[in-house]
Amino acid sequence: MGLADRLGMAGHHLAIDWDLTPADTFAMFESWGGKDQERIRSNVELHYYFYIDNWTLPAKLCLMERGVKHAKILAHIDCPQEMLDQCVARQGTDMRDQSYAIDEGIKQWLLEKIIEADDFSLVMPVDNSVPQEAMATGLPKKGEGLPGLKTITLRAVGVVLTEQEAADLAAQHNFYDSRHNPQGNFPNALLDNGDGLTITDQATGLMWQRGGCDLTTSRNVQKYVELLNHQCFAGFSDWRLPTMEEAFSLLEPQANEKGAHLHPCFSREQPFIFLADQRKPGGYWFMDFKQATAFWASGSIPGGFGRVCRTV
Repeated sequence: MGLADRLGMAGHHLAIDWDLTPADTFAMFESWGGKDQERIRSNVELHYYFYIDNWTLPAKLCLMERGVKHAKILAHIDCPQEMLDQCVARQGTDMRDQSYAIDEGIKQWLLEKIIEADDFSLVMPVDNSVPQEAMATGLPKKGEGLPGLKTITLRAVGVVLTEQEAADLAAQHNFYDSRHNPQGNFPNALLDNGDGLTITDQATGLMWQRGGCDLTTSRNVQKYVELLNHQCFAGFSDWRLPTMEEAFSLLEPQANEKGAHLHPCFSREQPFIFLADQRKPGGYWFMDFKQATAFWASGSIPGGFGRVCRTV
C-alpha cells in the first residue's frame, strides 16, 4: 500500500515536492510567480508538500495538496513533537503566518519512517468531505430585539496600525482574540433581517453581509464594494470594508460547526477577510475567522476574501 492508497487516492500519482514551502505558495499559485519565478497556471496541476501548522498548539506536521485557488490538508503526520517545536523555534515567530517549512531533520525523518519504509501507520488522513452548509440563522427577527440595549460605537474609518497597536486592540472592548485576548468575550445581539443576505448586531449598530466575495486582491475587493453599492445590495448603498475593531466584534471564543469563530449565520466561504486598515510600515490587515485573530500580508496578490458591513 502506498501513500496515495492510505489517503484514499488509489491510482493517483502523489509526488512530494520537498523544496516547496508555505512562503512560496501564494506567489506560485495565485500571483506572479514563486520560487525560480515559477507560476502555476493550470487549474488541474496539483503539488504536494509537508509543512508545520503552528496556528494552534501543539504544532502539527501536515501534508498539503495545493493548486490554483485550491488548498487542502490531506493528512496529519505523527512526528515527534520535539522535532516540530525545535523547527518552529529556529525559524522564529511572525504575526503574518504560523505555517512553517520543514527542516532537513524532519525531511529525513519522513523519508526514513514513512516514505522509504513504506509504513503509513503514522499518517492520519483528514476528512475533507464538505456537508451542505446550513444557513438558517436561528436568530430573533428584525423588530424582536432587546429594547434599550446599549450600543457601543466602533471606529468605522480605516487607519494605519502597527503590529503592537493591533495586538492591543481587542482588549479595549473585551473582544475575543485567540492570541492577544483569549479571555475576551463580547456579547453580540444579532438580529435576522429576513432578507437572507444580512444580519444586524444591536450591540454595535452594524449591519453585516452574511456571505461575501471569493479570494481576491486589495484592488478588486474595493471594486466589489463599489459594485455592491452601485447595485444597492440589500437595499443600501453605503457598504464598506470593516475596520479591525468591527471585525473583532464578531469573534466568538468557541469555533462553530463550520470551523469559524463566528455565529453560524455567516457563510464558511469567507474564512479570512480584508479589513479597511493598513499596516505600518507596509501591508494590509486581515481578520482570520478560523484562527480568531488578525494578521497582515501583502494585498497585491489574491490574499483575502471580502465581507462588508454598514453602520445602521
